[in-house]
Amino acid sequence: MTPVPPADLPGTLGALRAAGHRYRSVKQELRDNLLAQMRSGAPRFPGIVGYDDTVLPEVERALLAGHDMVLLGERGQGKTRLIRSLVSLLDEWTPVIPGSVLNEHPLHPVTPASRTLAAESGDDLPIGWLHRSMRYGEKLATPDTSVGDLIGDVDPIRLAQGRTLGDPETIHFGLVPRTNRGIFAVNELPDLAERIQVAMLNVLEERDIQVRGYQLRLPLDLLLVASANPEDYTNRGRIITPLKDRFGAEVRTHYPTDLERELELIRQEADLVAEVPEHVLEVLARFARAVRESPSVDPRSGVSARFAVAAAETVAAAALRRAGLLAAAPDASAVPGASAASAVPGASAAGGEVLAGDPSSTADVNREPFLALDAVARVGDAVSVTSTLRGKVEFESGEEGREIEILGHLLRTATADTFRARLAGLDLSGFTTLVEEGETVETGELVSAADLLRQVGTVPGLAKVLDRLGVGDAPSPGQAAAAVEFVLEGLHLSRRLGKDVTDSGRSRYGGRD
Repeated sequence: MTPVPPADLPGTLGALRAAGHRYRSVKQELRDNLLAQMRSGAPRFPGIVGYDDTVLPEVERALLAGHDMVLLGERGQGKTRLIRSLVSLLDEWTPVIPGSVLNEHPLHPVTPASRTLAAESGDDLPIGWLHRSMRYGEKLATPDTSVGDLIGDVDPIRLAQGRTLGDPETIHFGLVPRTNRGIFAVNELPDLAERIQVAMLNVLEERDIQVRGYQLRLPLDLLLVASANPEDYTNRGRIITPLKDRFGAEVRTHYPTDLERELELIRQEADLVAEVPEHVLEVLARFARAVRESPSVDPRSGVSARFAVAAAETVAAAALRRAGLLAAAPDASAVPGASAASAVPGASAAGGEVLAGDPSSTADVNREPFLALDAVARVGDAVSVTSTLRGKVEFESGEEGREIEILGHLLRTATADTFRARLAGLDLSGFTTLVEEGETVETGELVSAADLLRQVGTVPGLAKVLDRLGVGDAPSPGQAAAAVEFVLEGLHLSRRLGKDVTDSGRSRYGGRD
């Protein structure tokens, strides 16, 4: 939906001049607005995570210098997201000559037709207003992209209408000129055929365009930004040297540098259909980082940040599937080893959690079906990720056929690391005592929270585990079951419990023997 400009904006060139408006180029506009946001302390790049001390300062220096830039980095590093966020640094509304294909400024027309119109109309020249969201253009470079797509071509319909071949009005402008007075992005620039890249040379340096023998001196006003994978990975093509030379800045992006940034990115981007506890999110974040650093994975390809996001969404879906198939969750009084405050007063017949003292919780349950089902992801739900997401990872050629085995090992390593980081120093002997006399605890994809909690009964130390995992004093059955399964898996990975996988795919924890 196209935004509607405010009614109090000037409607003619004379009113625009009287309001004190002055013409600025796009790069001057970006520079002024960036400096204003720096002075005010306002967020400059909303939604960009983990680049505050590395990439963003380089981008800001490029903008302040008025440089076109190319962002280099492996897939899934947020290059396109960063480029699109630059639009927020443009003025919210900018004046244009109505009907101008090139979004010409009333004080700075560039085409012969607009200059004639401005001269004849004077201060009575009507003006329109363009929202910043309409000042951004983007093209994914593909081998079939033509010069006509980017720059323009002769319009045969206008020729058929009687105009001569030498008339500039016969040209149909491409994407780049149509983004005049805005920001234009070329994604995956090396994929653009080299002969097409040559057509961009004049746009970057001389700011004019040439179409089939026409040489139009149109002083295009735009910021050109491109993204690319490192050349040593993209064998499909390269950025030609003269074009690279015309970009004022080359900025190298990267994956999140630490675990907290990885977690922050998952929380921001994942669209979760069920509750995923923090310890499970941490397992997935560590898993993504382990895959990225594995010698079995092609480092030139990288492992996209979307890998961890998709993993979180997958385990949430697994929890929702379990809740849907089981159709109900137990009463919270089944949570063993918790204080009386952990009871959930007013729980629905479907086992939905209603927090004590929170009158809005009932509405929340009605609004979110998965809450009514007590759908909470467990660490065992992450096993499905190794098969569903293996296509997002490019392995070294010698690892063919071992992909799921490698991912499974890395997932277990991530789980063990999270177990040590979260529960180090706690007395977990209550859990090992459960199986000292040959008893077992069985869990799995379709084992309900009630069933799992009944098997473990009252476990000394569970309250401290719940507290360490950040669940609080009033856990739902699903949250308690997720904590129990995490402890059992962690004890198995630290060789304090044994584990068997049944023919039905369930996990059975018992003594080490």
